Amino acid sequence: MALQGPEELGQPVEESEDLDDQDASSISPAEEITLPAGPGSDDDADEDDEDDDEPAGTTVLLPWDRFSAWLHCICVVGFDLELGQAVEVIYPHHSKLSEKEKTSICYLSFPDSNSGCLGDTQFCFRFRQGSNRKSSLGHFLESSDRDAPPCLKREQGHYYGYVYFRQVRDKSLKRGYFQKSLVLISKLPYVTFFHSLLKIMAPEYFEKQEPCLEAACNDVDRWPTPHPGRILTLPIMGVVIKVRIPACYDKAGTSQLVQSAQSDNLVSIVLPTIHEADLFRCFFPVFFHIQMLWELVLLGEALVVMAPSPAESSDTVLALVSCVSPLRYCSDFRPYFTIHDSEFKEYTTRTQAPPSVILGVTNPFFAKTLQHWPHIIRIGDMKQAGEMAKQMKVKKLKNLKTLDSKPGVYTAYKPYLNKDEDIIKQLQKGVQQKRPPAAQNAILRRYFLELTQSFIIPLERYVASLMPLQKSISPWKSPPLLRPFVQQDFMRTLEKAGPQLTSRLKGDWIGLYRHFLKSPNFDGWFRNRRKEMTQKLEALHLEALCEEDLLQRVQNHSEVETVDLVLKLKEKLTQAEREHLPVRGGTLAKLRAHIDGVILALPEDLQGILHKPATP
Repeated sequence: MALQGPEELGQPVEESEDLDDQDASSISPAEEITLPAGPGSDDDADEDDEDDDEPAGTTVLLPWDRFSAWLHCICVVGFDLELGQAVEVIYPHHSKLSEKEKTSICYLSFPDSNSGCLGDTQFCFRFRQGSNRKSSLGHFLESSDRDAPPCLKREQGHYYGYVYFRQVRDKSLKRGYFQKSLVLISKLPYVTFFHSLLKIMAPEYFEKQEPCLEAACNDVDRWPTPHPGRILTLPIMGVVIKVRIPACYDKAGTSQLVQSAQSDNLVSIVLPTIHEADLFRCFFPVFFHIQMLWELVLLGEALVVMAPSPAESSDTVLALVSCVSPLRYCSDFRPYFTIHDSEFKEYTTRTQAPPSVILGVTNPFFAKTLQHWPHIIRIGDMKQAGEMAKQMKVKKLKNLKTLDSKPGVYTAYKPYLNKDEDIIKQLQKGVQQKRPPAAQNAILRRYFLELTQSFIIPLERYVASLMPLQKSISPWKSPPLLRPFVQQDFMRTLEKAGPQLTSRLKGDWIGLYRHFLKSPNFDGWFRNRRKEMTQKLEALHLEALCEEDLLQRVQNHSEVETVDLVLKLKEKLTQAEREHLPVRGGTLAKLRAHIDGVILALPEDLQGILHKPATP
């Protein structure tokens, strides 16, 4: 935005009410536990937060706002002999779900009849949001979401459903079985956390019914909001869970362990992670092919996982999505997908190539319906970590006739990179020596992390070179534009600064990059990086403005021009606060002071036009 004169300041930015991102998680856990369920005020400053540039004002949380920061609603899905699956209860009662969303939840909350899931089963699904709902917490959630790692940001167009399904024999029922699911609907991908939450809530619900759910909802509405980087103490139904929400500034590959504290005599459960899948257990049936699977996920290829149960299906799909972390998987994925899904026709049509999506299925019907898909993973019953998986060759797709086919990977895909035998031997040795599953999982997670980082670092380095030099930023000219991403230029950098600097793997890295640059994952990654870098340029532009003497500058302007300049500077300031531009501490406060100085130098009637100074 150029600032040579009032006419060059660009279009006015519509001001919106900013919400302070200081939430009640800045209160001590003990205080948070005793907060009333009614409206809470998150105006307590965070003692550790030294940022002077937070927008003015406080965030007043209305009833159910805290609940909404974690969950959209809680559903009970039962089975009716005449109607089939039906949503019996929705909590809180004011929660909105469209008929299409209710139908999706009904079908996705029950395992397929062939799964034979007796007892209690937990799994996860993901479905499209039916309508665009505006939350009273909209801007507040955006501000907290900015500090989340890419893989833990809130879903924009989808919901997650976390299911606790119970099926037990009951001769008093016509069907002969009691079948019911308790389902948590949320925008947050905190899989481990919500499954742990359900283990507390569901058994209580099945014993005590609806009053228990109402109490649980009230408990959640007392929780602090899930702000990244904070350790939270969360009471639920007489149990207290302690967790840490990961932040984007955490060192990749490390877990910020929740430290014990003196007040932890109240804590029942400490969760070491809120989202990480058990990669080794999920990939164990096909771990000879983990590197090829990593490539397929990285490239956004169409993948289907055929498994015997929704639990194994959803665990495997989530493990696949997480294996490219810290890169965000930008295509669609469905941990559990059924023939009743509203996207069934869209995803199974033969009139066009399969879309970029990972599907998890259990119904044998899909073996025929999806046999034209290019990559199929068949998961058998997941073995215990002590059993040895056999070496399996990649199989041709024509060999896949039914869901009863042998476990394996069915594809004609030829990997770009040579197979890494070392990781296979390391994991095999761990099995033989009965290495703890947690250690095997850590080894595999570290392997995927290093592989992804080796691939992404050359891209990061090249994209950083597209940033204009800081000396080219002038306060009275529009911020310079980023240089365009030119594929040929990037490819030329790989000879001297490619992945060979950090990875021992050989192979066709150039071919892998060419394929990746056409994928949804590259598009999503580059859009995000371009947005971050553009915001950085805007921040540097603001910092340059702060070094200028505005009073001296406006002496050459008429009063009308000065008023126009001030108004547009205030709009730029508001935009910076709303978008949380990464400016140096004190920059926005300094700019406010400059603006106020110009306003106070104007005649009183013009000061009235400007309403009030821009100070908080």
